[in-house]
Amino acid sequence: MRCPFCQHDETKVIDSRTSQDFSIRRRRQCLSCERRFTTYERIEESPVKVVKKDGSRIAFDRGKIRFGIEKACYKRPVSDHQIDQVVADVEAAIYEDGLREVPSRQIGEMVFNALRDLDKVAFVRFASVYREFKDVNDFVDELQPILDDRNRSTVD
Repeated sequence: MRCPFCQHDETKVIDSRTSQDFSIRRRRQCLSCERRFTTYERIEESPVKVVKKDGSRIAFDRGKIRFGIEKACYKRPVSDHQIDQVVADVEAAIYEDGLREVPSRQIGEMVFNALRDLDKVAFVRFASVYREFKDVNDFVDELQPILDDRNRSTVD
């Protein structure tokens, strides 16, 4: 590993930790300038392709999932940690299946279900784009189960 400060080729690993997003965090120290820095190593697996609605295939990009969730959670009481957890859970589910191709609809359903439990407003925002609502009736149809659950809990 090359030191980002002095470009020396030799460093030593001081600490290693695994994280939930399939990466290894390593704390390193340069053997020349003795400065410390952190590196993240990601396990490189066979690339997963996402099959879009039109049949085209693109490389899986966790950043796109995070961006969509961030848009849905805009100005909502949802922390970055919670968003990271949803992204990590979706990514883990994709890689656990071991498939080389995953339909975009399947990824959308995973995010859809995670947001339903995380934040109802973010869930509806995501659903409006993901399910391509055309009018207010589409919103009502999607919200009806949530309203029914809420009414049952206030009656009990």
